Amino acid sequence: MANVDTNACTYAALILHDAGLPTSADNITKLTAAAGVEVRNTIPILFSRFLEKKGMSALIAASSSAAPAASAAAPAAGAAPAAAGKPAPKKVEEEEDDDDMGGLF
Repeated sequence: MANVDTNACTYAALILHDAGLPTSADNITKLTAAAGVEVRNTIPILFSRFLEKKGMSALIAASSSAAPAASAAAPAAGAAPAAAGKPAPKKVEEEEDDDDMGGLF
């Protein structure tokens, strides 16, 4: 249940930030309740206090600044086998089982 609490509060905080509203505990609680998700009373308080100190914009910027570096390295690594004259191994795609996602789909 704790995972649902943190996910709901994370999404609520992102929605509030995107709407330009304060990410207060009250607003997070209202948004999760409107979505029909029950969260423990302490989780929205912890989220709002953390966001007061760090700031949602700083957290988003920090998470997005790491993504391009990881994706930029992938093409360079993929080009190395071709440059050595060896064919790149073929990718085998496997079907994902719906049960892996907890029956989400």
